[in-house]
Amino acid sequence: MRLPLIPPAELGAEQKALYDDMRKGIASNFNAFKVEREDGALMGPWNPWLHEPAIGKAIWNLTLAMTANASLPDSARQIAILVVGARYNAAYELYAHVAVAEREGMSTERLAALVAGQKPTDLSREENVAFDFSYALARGGVLPEPLYRLAVATFGQHGANELIYLVGLYALVSTTLNGFNVPVPERE
Repeated sequence: MRLPLIPPAELGAEQKALYDDMRKGIASNFNAFKVEREDGALMGPWNPWLHEPAIGKAIWNLTLAMTANASLPDSARQIAILVVGARYNAAYELYAHVAVAEREGMSTERLAALVAGQKPTDLSREENVAFDFSYALARGGVLPEPLYRLAVATFGQHGANELIYLVGLYALVSTTLNGFNVPVPERE
């Protein structure tokens, strides 16, 4: 890990305000996996965001907006997030969202395919669209028009927009995790 975890007692005023806001949001939205050390220091992408609180606050606000305004089915969201995590080989991202997907009942076979960057064979129509859309967008370049139109037909314009932003957000999260070499905590 390239940035040390910051114990709560060592946070500056701007960091402390962000830390408090993140802990509140984490408790209600990101509680299926380990996010903090015993002393309360935040792990995962939250630690780098605390090191640069002006940037971290902007990313955190985007994360909250994406969570609060979610309209996509949860399984489609998790598939998109795992596609991006696998594309970037972002260890903490995969650790965290495998835990979320397991809690939501996603099968081991499906998870194994997704983390290997492969398309599972048992996807519903919506999940299939989410996979193809996210896979194509995460590869780079312009999203093919037929995939865009299919996403709009499947999820509506708002849902297609959300899927684009979700792929972008988790590309940013994955890049943060990989850039700072954020480790995976031990699973219990």
